[in-house]
Amino acid sequence: MKIMISYPPIPNAKGIPMLGQNRQFQYFHNPSYIYPMVPASAATLLQSQGYKVIWNDCIAKSISYEQFIDIFKKENSDLIAIETKTPVVKKHYAIVDELKKINPKCIVVLMGDHITAFPDEAMNSCRVDYCITGGDYDFLLLNICKYIENKNLLEKGIWHRDGKQVVNTGKFELNHDLNTLPFIDRELTQWSDYGEKLYKGTPFTYTMVGRDCPWAKCTFCSWTTLFPKFRTRTPKSLLDEIGFLIERYGIKEIFDDTGTFPSGKWLETFAQGMIERGYNNKIYLSCNFRFDYLTPQRAALMKQAGFRLMKLGLESASDETLKRLNKGSRVDDIINGCKIAKKAGLTVHLTMMVGYPWETKEDMLKTFKLARYLMLNGYADMLQSTTVTAYPGTPLYDQALKNDWLRVDPRDYERFDMGEPVFKNPNIKPEEITRICNQIYKIFLHPKFIFNHLKKVRSFEDITYLLRGVKPVLGHIRDFMKIRR
Repeated sequence: MKIMISYPPIPNAKGIPMLGQNRQFQYFHNPSYIYPMVPASAATLLQSQGYKVIWNDCIAKSISYEQFIDIFKKENSDLIAIETKTPVVKKHYAIVDELKKINPKCIVVLMGDHITAFPDEAMNSCRVDYCITGGDYDFLLLNICKYIENKNLLEKGIWHRDGKQVVNTGKFELNHDLNTLPFIDRELTQWSDYGEKLYKGTPFTYTMVGRDCPWAKCTFCSWTTLFPKFRTRTPKSLLDEIGFLIERYGIKEIFDDTGTFPSGKWLETFAQGMIERGYNNKIYLSCNFRFDYLTPQRAALMKQAGFRLMKLGLESASDETLKRLNKGSRVDDIINGCKIAKKAGLTVHLTMMVGYPWETKEDMLKTFKLARYLMLNGYADMLQSTTVTAYPGTPLYDQALKNDWLRVDPRDYERFDMGEPVFKNPNIKPEEITRICNQIYKIFLHPKFIFNHLKKVRSFEDITYLLRGVKPVLGHIRDFMKIRR
């Protein structure tokens, strides 16, 4: 079988759609393309089993829709798999139907958190053949291919057609052993197309040792729908992969895109391995982490092991909001965690959202003020801010339907792109929410923040790193300058 794993182009005046970012969706005019790790794992696993695999990321490659159709016709694949998300799912439904008109024999598979939430909708909205629910695209895509070849039964979590009937195999089960997966084939999946300006070491790439977060309770997170159960590979497995990346590609920095990097004994074993193998002197390592996981001892060990940057979810400066989001942390944890990380010499990248339906304008301004305090006083180095969105399948989406919180039609999926407030709020106008989001980004332009960063310049590498970061910041500000009502 010939299999294509594809991100078809989706032209839009709002910008370039960020589908590879997985946990959220935004349009950017100056995008950074994040490696879609699970689809890349799927491509690698299928190839290792003898299938001919075509990696077709038209978004990262800036391939036009006409070129995509030409590629699809030329390759004449037996199966095409497409990851989708809520704001573009209707466009993907239309693309599926066009592909089936071009080649009715080509089997089409859809996957992603929206598909996991509404597989029946997908099956009834287009001519898709299979829908994968849950996030183990790699294992289930292989299972589908084996099933088509009459070599096994379908696993749980798959929707498909049986004649004119739509049937499914039941609730997905995350019982696959991640340690059995081969390391991602970087040439097959064109690794050099992906990267972000916030990383210091080049060449740079990604790993993903876990799926996806040990907390897995935040009500807004779409990946809790894909991975409600946390699994990891062994510390040795990641260490071996890092060693391979250093030796084969000369990698200088790695970001592990696990939703929250493993902590506790796992982290201690891994960190000691980084030190014993000497990798801590060869690369920077960055990751997603939690404020409440940061202790002085743990932060110091991570710094010694080669960790450089922590992406940390601030979300809101309201304890009430953090409680309602089931975040499992408080504002004091945010402040203390930032101070602990900075004292250990780690770079802090904050993520936050505004526009929760229960917050007042004062609550939202608290988030801005906390971000400004942390950034201007050297307790944080970078940030990103969005308007909060309720993705289908999440508890926050269910709460929004139950409480009539949405100011948009819940099936008007195109508007769930974080480009505008989707929640009603009697306390503040939608354009004011967007303005606060933009105001948070403008912290980067504050003279004190600029001066503090210029003081840190010690080398030509520091200068080039700062210059690389200017364009994305200005791009983010531009994206939020257009207020959508």
